[in-house]
Amino acid sequence: MQSSKGAKISLFKNKKIRRIIFNNEWWFSVIDSVEALTDSSVPKRYWSDLKIKLGKEGYKEVYDKIVRLKLIASDGKNRETDCANTETLLRITQSIPSPKAEPFKRWLAKVGYERVQEIEDPELGTKRTRIFYKLKGYPESWIENRMRGIVIREELTEEWQKRGAKKDLDYKILTAEISKATFGVTPTEYKHLKGLKRQNLRDHMDDFELLLTTLGERTTKEIHKVEDSKGIKKLKKDAKIGGGIAGRTRKDIEKRLKRSIVSKRSFLPGKK
Repeated sequence: MQSSKGAKISLFKNKKIRRIIFNNEWWFSVIDSVEALTDSSVPKRYWSDLKIKLGKEGYKEVYDKIVRLKLIASDGKNRETDCANTETLLRITQSIPSPKAEPFKRWLAKVGYERVQEIEDPELGTKRTRIFYKLKGYPESWIENRMRGIVIREELTEEWQKRGAKKDLDYKILTAEISKATFGVTPTEYKHLKGLKRQNLRDHMDDFELLLTTLGERTTKEIHKVEDSKGIKKLKKDAKIGGGIAGRTRKDIEKRLKRSIVSKRSFLPGKK
């Protein structure tokens, strides 16, 4: 079993929750979490009853994912206790009727997948982002589109950098060209349309909006490579062409669906 080396104590509403690095991610004491959520005077009994309940409801896999790890107990000794990673603890939290459930989920999103400085693992950032969206209630299909869009965006900005674009200002100009050609509005105008301020626009796009954004950016990148484009003037021209291809696709979809893809609606989980 994992020892208590690398273990930490975090606070949720003044309740101590022990956690430890195991298999390159944070694992949390289930007993501590149950106590923080329920204020139970006997959290071990509450967790024991909940395990039985989960089994009867067909969620045996939740219990199967629990790992016994050594953490420092109240007597100062290392003792094995049930621990769960962020995803499993989220499922447990959903089974506990508590007004603290939603704040606890947000707390998990913050601390559960924070980067572990001692471990150089490039997949942690991606995993943390996925969990962040999952905790906020986004459906799996949306998360897949969003994550793919993030990868395409990173590849495009790397291409821009190699071809002479300066960071920030030039990126903003080129992104605006793609957006105008794709949706008829710049990102700033799109945020205003959706009533957003500091929020990330793409986090409030639906599947069609995300896919068209990705199409415009992916096409632009390929045009840069085929044309061997250099300098902001040529990159801007390519961005307009790449976005235009996505824009024509949007219009074809709108014609078939008989509705506009460009919407004032801010995509949020659970809202129609």
